[in-house]
Amino acid sequence: MSLEKSRLRASIRNAASRNAAFVIKNANIVNVFTGEIQHGDVAMRDGIILGIGTYSGREEYDAEGRYLCPGLIDSHVHIESSMAHPSRFASLILQQGTTAIIADPHEIANVCGTDGIQYMLDQTEWLPLSVFMMLPSCVPCTAFETSGAKLTAKDMEQFLEHPRVLGLGEVMDYVAAVSGEGEMLDKLELCHGRPIDGHAPLLTGDLLNAYCVAGPRTDHECSSYEEVLEKLRKGMRIHLRLGSACRGIETIFRQIADNGLPTRRMQFCTDDKHLENIRDEGHINYILRRAVANGIDPIQAVQMATINAAETYGLIGYGAVAPGYRADLVLFDNLKDFRPQLVVTDGQIFRPEADLPVKPDPKIYNSVHLAPRKPDVLRLPVEGPMPIIQTVDGELLTRLVWEEVPTRDGAFSAGGGLVKLAVLERHHASSRVGLGILRGLPLQAGAMATTVGHDSHNLIVAGDNDADMLIAIDALEECGGGYVVVSEGRVLAKLALPVAGLMSDAPLEEILRHQQALLHAAAQLGISNTSDPFITLSFVALPVIPDVRLTDMGMFDVTNMQFINRPAE
Repeated sequence: MSLEKSRLRASIRNAASRNAAFVIKNANIVNVFTGEIQHGDVAMRDGIILGIGTYSGREEYDAEGRYLCPGLIDSHVHIESSMAHPSRFASLILQQGTTAIIADPHEIANVCGTDGIQYMLDQTEWLPLSVFMMLPSCVPCTAFETSGAKLTAKDMEQFLEHPRVLGLGEVMDYVAAVSGEGEMLDKLELCHGRPIDGHAPLLTGDLLNAYCVAGPRTDHECSSYEEVLEKLRKGMRIHLRLGSACRGIETIFRQIADNGLPTRRMQFCTDDKHLENIRDEGHINYILRRAVANGIDPIQAVQMATINAAETYGLIGYGAVAPGYRADLVLFDNLKDFRPQLVVTDGQIFRPEADLPVKPDPKIYNSVHLAPRKPDVLRLPVEGPMPIIQTVDGELLTRLVWEEVPTRDGAFSAGGGLVKLAVLERHHASSRVGLGILRGLPLQAGAMATTVGHDSHNLIVAGDNDADMLIAIDALEECGGGYVVVSEGRVLAKLALPVAGLMSDAPLEEILRHQQALLHAAAQLGISNTSDPFITLSFVALPVIPDVRLTDMGMFDVTNMQFINRPAE
């Protein structure tokens, strides 16, 4: 008899004999199938829920009438964007009641290729958090920037039989998808019949029709209720995202509630959320809190955080408190605040003090390779009106505007809310540098820089003077990547991210301390602490989100899919 068959037979016998190892007693159980609240005990053994009713077990926990929900599921997340090693990330989100995630490792894959994917699978193998993976569809993200690697369908085929690999990650290159371009078509065909994630901001009409026909069945980029509705009508499942930078979802929550829109094809995701925001606000439980505060029925919200995500990705046995389901559970005082009082994963109480493993891999370190720099590498000549990247508060979207800008000696000089922006290719030491102008990051007397530059993760630096910008670049090269804030020739704060220039393997407390120091340093430069400026900086190079971005190849008009030329006189 196989091990799995033996375990199944044992679970059946235990359920029939009421032989429970662990029982949560006296709980108000949220039934995600019927929308009811049931009162009773939940019995578990060998990581499986045996039944609901009246039970006793070797170990018991009295819920005292609190609300027992399935463990929460993040339907789309990039672990790398937390800046923490997977084990550190797992420890923090488990404390918030998230017991399973659907991760897309395209950040590290854009730096390290297949080695990066294998690294993430290896590092998440023995975690108490269930980590499922989607294969990166766009490495590189587009042809308009320089990535550290290129992945073909043939390269990804080796991972398809892995039990935690589910399908194809977000298809950001919608142009390639709707045109049936060869390499993208190969990847779509490779994952046919499996979940395929979408990434289609503002895509509508015939183009959206073609995109759906190509294969993507989810989207996490909706910025309006109307966009949600159109994509639902066309059969897509919607990931409602609330991360560190994307905050506009609360208006959509209210509109969903006001219009009585069915929610069973919606689920929650964070996409990108930094550690300090998770610590201070929560994770998926925070989205639950905001959804209910904005009119979503609490049980519907729990469905969106659990069973809806499980069904979207075919996670049989996940997402419900029911016999035969995996014993991933979270206990809340109420269905309003969603602050975990107990977290159970695979039938075991999660202890935050548990030391989760970190396994160093030398292939993933030492990823910052910059070419020698000329003294005038950051000089940006000006002749007439210049294209400017205008950020949009609370969104990843940007606007393209043309304006006369301040100059000195024929080159751009920061001022009036405008700062210089540069993207340096950091994978192949090619000397390629893109220069531009940014409004929405009003720093003064300094510079900020990072090697976390979605999605190709080149080095991004913004500043109001070249000297501090160059010091910031040097500091990141020296520490192997990360984040840094510089002012008047001095490094004010730095977070080293030696794992692919994206993550730290340091203890959580140390990472959080450095993150807090970075935010404090940014405030010293005049940047408001109401939003995370480092996420803004990380996304200004992503050439798949409208309207305009800066890559190492230059200023790119996403709407028209072309590099920008000055307008005719």
